[in-house]
Formats: sequence, C-alpha cells, structure tokens
Amino acid sequence: MPKIRWILLALPLVFVLGGTALSGCDDQGPVEEAGEAVDDAGEDTGDAVEDTFDD
Repeated sequence: MPKIRWILLALPLVFVLGGTALSGCDDQGPVEEAGEAVDDAGEDTGDAVEDTFDD
C-alpha cells in the first residue's frame, strides 16, 4: 500500500510540473504560424459565404 500512496502523491506533481514546462514556450514556429494562417483563411471564407447568403 505505501507504493500506491507515493504514486498517488507524485502523480499530481508530475502533471503540474509537466504543464508548466509545456506552457513556458511562447514562441511560435513556422508550422504553427502557417496553421493559424489557414485557420484565418477558413474563417474569412466562412464569413464571406455567410454574407453572400444573408441577403
């Protein structure tokens, strides 16, 4: 039973530290920027289609 207790105590700590380490990167790479550009283009296209059919 003591092994399980240590695992249950350590597991949340691992998740918190792992999440902190992953969220520390603020710089966007070229692939992420390209993905955002594709998302923006898709939203613009959707808005244009809505505007066309709203009349």
